[in-house]
Amino acid sequence: MMELRVIRAILTAATSLVLAVAAGPAWSQNYPDRPITLVVPFVPGGSASIVARSIADKMSEVLGQQIIIDNRGGAGGTIATRAVAKAPPDGYTLLVTTGATVSAGPSLNPNVGYDPRKDLEPIGMFVETPNVLAAHPSLGVGSVAELIKVGRAAPEAIPYGSPGVGSLNHLTGELVAHKTGIKMIHVPYKGAAPALNDLLGGHIKLLVTAIPTSASQLAAGTIRPLAITGSKRSAMLPTVPTFVEAGLPGVDVPLRFGMAAPAGTPRPIIDKLNKALNTALASDEVRKRLAAEGAEPAPTTPEEYAQIIDRELNLWSGLVKEIGLKPK
Repeated sequence: MMELRVIRAILTAATSLVLAVAAGPAWSQNYPDRPITLVVPFVPGGSASIVARSIADKMSEVLGQQIIIDNRGGAGGTIATRAVAKAPPDGYTLLVTTGATVSAGPSLNPNVGYDPRKDLEPIGMFVETPNVLAAHPSLGVGSVAELIKVGRAAPEAIPYGSPGVGSLNHLTGELVAHKTGIKMIHVPYKGAAPALNDLLGGHIKLLVTAIPTSASQLAAGTIRPLAITGSKRSAMLPTVPTFVEAGLPGVDVPLRFGMAAPAGTPRPIIDKLNKALNTALASDEVRKRLAAEGAEPAPTTPEEYAQIIDRELNLWSGLVKEIGLKPK
């Protein structure tokens, strides 16, 4: 009798598995059959929103379903990232990922409530674009060399801003301070726009900011660009050197945008989204819109993007440990 019950249990489990496997692909083929929500983990107006909207519009055409942008700012993007990581893994709640949400933030605060390696399913990368280190004219510097000279002689730490604690901008500032030996004090904001406004007002002296959101102010000379964080110069700021060109190697940390889903999202859905994403990035329309924002398409496979996330996590967690940086 015992053996019969065991056999029946095994047969029942096997049948359920077969049915699940058979049903899974059929369900995935119907995806998407309703609108998709793409969560941008920052307030409206920043570069993440601009890039996301440019790509989401084209992806909507490819997928045949609307992609709704949902801005949810706070805590350097980690609040919204945590929420998406806990969302149903059905492909209808997706996330715009950045270095802030999947590397810098978790490296600074391991208690953010999610593990990028375990709780998110990378779909692919959007773009790579350098940030720029900008200074208020009252600081009296126009280059990295001048910043180092002034910063080392300053009696007090120089205040620099970022869109929030744990953001890529925040840790980039810490990286610059660490490599130059100058004293800088971090002033966090709830988003890129208020940080830029305070730089324009002279309330902070330095800001690591996205080029698209500060391009007009840089062109007008109301703030001064010192160097960019990419490996090559930006087409929007062709006269501004990279940090390597400015004599400070090791600050090759461009802003990377990507897309991810909650862990457990079926692979056929991930593949379909990756294909739609890369198709959008290849279109002339999207390329022109991205170029206007100083961004270049950087398509990847899900596996390639997972490797990038892993590499950045190692980079920033190493810096945090080396300088003893603590979350606030």
